[in-house]
Amino acid sequence: MSGQKNYSGACHCGAVAFTVELDPSTALKCNCSICSKLGAVWAFAPKARFRLTTGETKQGDYQFGKKALHHRFCTACGVESYAEGTAPDGTATVGINLRCIEGIDVDKLNPRPWDGRSL
Repeated sequence: MSGQKNYSGACHCGAVAFTVELDPSTALKCNCSICSKLGAVWAFAPKARFRLTTGETKQGDYQFGKKALHHRFCTACGVESYAEGTAPDGTATVGINLRCIEGIDVDKLNPRPWDGRSL
């Protein structure tokens, strides 16, 4: 399951939904305090390849630590399906919680570890 593909995703209740082009083989698991509790498996894409299809007014924004990322969550069901930030090269980027993507079985991925706890 490698290569860029178009995917649809959503929070649990479907109030926040999106499409994105990404490569799930680049998945990572972060050990920071929020990702550890969330249990997310992430893949990243330029924000230009992401489109929010529903839920602009149905989402909250949570930031912590260095406040480098905007963790977007559904205010109805509470699920964080994506986060927004800036890549080291300055590109606007989204991190997609692969558990929220239709057709991706995260148990079949081999996400690389990311030491977010030490950053």
